[in-house]
Amino acid sequence: MSIDSITVIDLQTRKLRYFLAVADELHFSRAAARVFLTQQALSRQVKELEEELGVQLFDRTTRSVALTPAGETFLVAVREVLDRFDDAVATARRADRLLSGRIRLGFVPGAALELTAPIMAAFRAAHPDVEVEMREFPASDPSAGLASGVTDVAFIRLPQGTQRIETEVLFTDPVVAMVAEDHPLASRTTVPVRDLVCHPITLSDTTDEVYRAFWGLYDARETPGTFVPVSSVTEETSLVSAGAAIGVTGAAVMTYAPLPGLRFLPVEDWPGSRVAVAWHVGERSAAVARFVDTVCAVRDREQELVERIEARGRV
Repeated sequence: MSIDSITVIDLQTRKLRYFLAVADELHFSRAAARVFLTQQALSRQVKELEEELGVQLFDRTTRSVALTPAGETFLVAVREVLDRFDDAVATARRADRLLSGRIRLGFVPGAALELTAPIMAAFRAAHPDVEVEMREFPASDPSAGLASGVTDVAFIRLPQGTQRIETEVLFTDPVVAMVAEDHPLASRTTVPVRDLVCHPITLSDTTDEVYRAFWGLYDARETPGTFVPVSSVTEETSLVSAGAAIGVTGAAVMTYAPLPGLRFLPVEDWPGSRVAVAWHVGERSAAVARFVDTVCAVRDREQELVERIEARGRV
């Protein structure tokens, strides 16, 4: 099937991306998580696509999913179509930012912590002609809008699995265990990972498995753990305070989201979370470049502040 023949069919790129997810994963459950749909909804969308095309794209059994010959041919064309479309979108966004002098800044709770205010003040002073639209994103989107393309640049926490982004690390926030004051671990001054994995742990409801693996302590587990899904820092601290679970979180929570009845224990043998400024690969417009340069300049200038952040919660 040629690219020209595809263009005469009224297909939304959304359905093409659903097809691509299934073709990449060859597993409807994993593909559904990737595109934020239920498995049933994704199956329905793919079925509708097949009906619109008039061809079967996948052979499905209860045990496996495989591309048909028509599906394999269609996959090649779809990749080309979506690559061209994404390139066109990126070009339009770059042009819009260059013309409007506007950037969309996403951030996760806490943003760049104590560096946030001096960064924003320095950027406004140096570039008063550039408008910065700030938006906080929930725990379910650790990319702070970069994955969906609704932001141009973001303050995020690493590690995570967001594709096609570049990052500049600002500092490392030590990881601490957050427990209720009457929890068996509360009397400790520090705690090793092995003493945490046997307890229920709060975990973001994101589908980013790299992010979940870090905060869920996957690498320290011999068996699957028990996780309590949370969608915000407020929800997490409330659940931990109530004794429903323990939390594995950044040391910044001790300052930015304190709650009576909580204890914070530095984790002895788990790396810290790196806070970074991030942007799309190949989409660093003049406005985004100026913002990233300002962020790095403030980080380098405020080394004492960075050291205080990194010392908080350290073993």
